[in-house]
Amino acid sequence: MDSTAVARFEAGRGRLAALAYRLLGSAADAEDAVQDAFLRWQAADRDRIDVPEAWLTKVLTRLCLDRLRSAHTRHERAAGAWLPEPLLDGDPMLGPADTFEQRESVSLAVLTLMERLSPVERAVYVLREAFSYSHAEIAGILDITESASQQHTHRARVRVAAERRGGAAAADPASARRVVEEFLAAAVSGRTERLVALLTDDVTAVSDGAGLAKRLLRFTTRERVASFVRAGFRPTEAKRRLAGGSPAIHIAAVNGAPAVLAVVDGRVVGAVVCAVSDGRVAALHGVASRDRLTRLDEAWRRSGPGVPVIAAW
Repeated sequence: MDSTAVARFEAGRGRLAALAYRLLGSAADAEDAVQDAFLRWQAADRDRIDVPEAWLTKVLTRLCLDRLRSAHTRHERAAGAWLPEPLLDGDPMLGPADTFEQRESVSLAVLTLMERLSPVERAVYVLREAFSYSHAEIAGILDITESASQQHTHRARVRVAAERRGGAAAADPASARRVVEEFLAAAVSGRTERLVALLTDDVTAVSDGAGLAKRLLRFTTRERVASFVRAGFRPTEAKRRLAGGSPAIHIAAVNGAPAVLAVVDGRVVGAVVCAVSDGRVAALHGVASRDRLTRLDEAWRRSGPGVPVIAAW
């Protein structure tokens, strides 16, 4: 392949990766899909491609849909043991964040909700909400009618809105961080009443159980979530052995929301991402599976982390 063709693809790689991540919820899968798109670009008769960006978007979207429809992916996600992969803010794979819709589309809360959409609904929702494609353009990408694109968009918006808990842009970053700092203080101190008061009435929590559970752990009601959080933040020797040491606790921005990170010897071993709404925590997503933290950990090491809020947990 000539250098001009490679350069043209590389110029759009970031946008393709951001699209693939939103569609698949996995940085590793997104990278694989982008590489597959590059191979298609390499093999294509490029002289017959009028608009490379549109061609690559269509190919990449189709590749992602094939992955979402695959038997392996359906089994993994239907088994209830799947959470989106969290990414540290500033990661280029998070893509555009200029509008509320773009920021919300990459929040862990919405990425999780999008699992309940059909693959086509998910693709239409992402293309429309995060990348502002017209219905005519979406119809061309997915080989559907404009009317079908509008219908899919409406259904997806309704389903996401009906089940949303907080959101990536529900609070300004400084206010959201203060809420999470207070939430963390209540969690580690054992002040259960204060912890409950910091949760919304419809709060939800989901955790991968540190990668030890076969299915995700899910909790609803303020009391059950508070009990789960209190138990999770209670330090024990068994937890330290599992983590590989006594973690330092940091607060960072992950997928546009404040997150509590457990860090051992500079390595992120756990993340609890918090959706904040109206001064309270509306949703919690706990991730400790090592394969789900690889990219976040790499970005964390490069970021030059500041002083932890708890030096040794």
